[in-house]
Amino acid sequence: MSSPTTNKATRAEYCVVACAEAWRHAGEVLAAPMGTVPTIGARLAKLTFAPDLLLTDGEALLIGDVPPLGARAQVVEGWLPYRQHLALVATGRRHVMMGASQIDRHGNQNISCVGDWARPARQLLGVRGAPVNTLNNPTSYWVPKHSRRVFVEHVDMVCGVGYDRAAEAGSSASRFHHVTEVISNLGVFDFATPDHSLRLRSLHPGVTVEQVLAATGFALTVPDEVPYTRDPTTEELRLVREVIDPEGVRDREVPA
Repeated sequence: MSSPTTNKATRAEYCVVACAEAWRHAGEVLAAPMGTVPTIGARLAKLTFAPDLLLTDGEALLIGDVPPLGARAQVVEGWLPYRQHLALVATGRRHVMMGASQIDRHGNQNISCVGDWARPARQLLGVRGAPVNTLNNPTSYWVPKHSRRVFVEHVDMVCGVGYDRAAEAGSSASRFHHVTEVISNLGVFDFATPDHSLRLRSLHPGVTVEQVLAATGFALTVPDEVPYTRDPTTEELRLVREVIDPEGVRDREVPA
């Protein structure tokens, strides 16, 4: 295994960079990040290597600038109400980064309930738009606390559709299905395996393969050589710390 370079980036900042990389080469698509770290990552991508990326204010506006977290945009490029947002999803011109209360080896995601659907032990958000997201536009996932409670052998309910179920459903489901990666506080994962099962792509510095395996509730594909998540550049750290998240909200989602 290669050794990480030494710098002063926090774990949260490595996660931000990993999330930003999900939108590299995305072109002119709508970034739809869910969560603090993905939101910072999308804004960092917009300010650096993905200038064509479209951002929203999280409500109903397309914004042209990159305000700090919690601040109003000064440049509004368009109106994107809920009904138009749903139409945009169906065209595939969006990359959403969703959360996952549970996720399995093939990328099936659950945000609806824990336990039997007829009598769940925990009621969560509900299915929401997860099926349409996963079948129509690129989808990735952000998990701020990697554990066996999240990375499970079988999800209790399928909300976001994984590779195995999309294949079973046929071309109507698999034609535009593309789950790109899963990013957690421990590392970056993808589905670049023959059976589209989860693979460890990189470790965040300070994390070991053994830690990842211990926190994952299924057999994970681990290459012989696992690189570390790339370091943030000096300019990226400046943008994150001074422009996008000067209040340090990222460290509340991923503690140092």
